[in-house]
Amino acid sequence: MNPDRIVLISFGYSGNVLPEVIVNDIEQEYSIPVYIKEGYMDISEYYDGRRRQYNGNELLRKIDENYGADNVKTLAIFNVDLFIPILTYIFGQAFLNGRTGIASIHRLSNERYGMPKDDKLLTDRFRKEVIHELGHTFGLIHCINTACVMHSSTYVEDIDMKGHHLCAKCKAEVDRNRNAQ
Repeated sequence: MNPDRIVLISFGYSGNVLPEVIVNDIEQEYSIPVYIKEGYMDISEYYDGRRRQYNGNELLRKIDENYGADNVKTLAIFNVDLFIPILTYIFGQAFLNGRTGIASIHRLSNERYGMPKDDKLLTDRFRKEVIHELGHTFGLIHCINTACVMHSSTYVEDIDMKGHHLCAKCKAEVDRNRNAQ
């Protein structure tokens, strides 16, 4: 699939400008126009009461089923705590070489960790997470380059340490994958 646009769908995060702030950065990394829309979906069936979190695998499948479209990369944005069965929590995930991904700001704010609010840092973390998950939809796996946005992030400190750009190797891989389709 050679996408002609990227769509960010904000679920339950209305009233905040985070998605708008990072549009130019996403367009710069992937050379594709980015559009933002608001979405609504009852996600209560994905809530695991024992964990007090939402199942990222099931939520991603539902997003793909309901919002995935040919020639479009879609990333759904949430403000809930996500998990997958093998991990305590995740910041987001995406189908490798697929059309959809998800990301949540829930664990990206300083307040979550008992530190003072920092909107600039929150925006920076969010930018990196969205670009990272979209990278997976373009066929990128985790990169060994610690400055690359595709470097794996287990903790917010890992997100803070990397940049928000694709390294030259990952950028070339995105271009190769897009041209091959």
